[in-house]
Amino acid sequence: MSSFKAHTDSFAVRTRGKGTYEITDEVARIVRASDVTTGQVTVFIQHTSASLIIYENADPSARTDLHEFFERLCPEDADYFIHTAEGPDDMPSHLRMVLTRTSEVIPIAAGRLALGTWQGIFVFEHRRASHTRSLVVSVVGS
Repeated sequence: MSSFKAHTDSFAVRTRGKGTYEITDEVARIVRASDVTTGQVTVFIQHTSASLIIYENADPSARTDLHEFFERLCPEDADYFIHTAEGPDDMPSHLRMVLTRTSEVIPIAAGRLALGTWQGIFVFEHRRASHTRSLVVSVVGS
């Protein structure tokens, strides 16, 4: 009979401005440390101007296209933004976060992340300046 386990850990990602930063290996390390073989992991970012995505991790041009899409979808120079206290990327960064996610849930099978062949977990930084982004990881299962 297997017993239920719960494990929580956290880590930080230093970004260098707008873009995507892969965190798959760090999440996988936390899953291994949890000793959970069947269950799920939730990854949560504690910010409103950065987000999490599961995205293509084999061809970097897919991420380049994603970045360009969001630049066009939510440009910094929109004249109707009121919330600009921290600069022209302030409001667009919040909107981009809302359009993506602040958490991702991934199944765990045989003690490993059950991601698809070309999937990776990324912090999606929406601000131009460098930031340190805090993430919390919760692993549950048996």
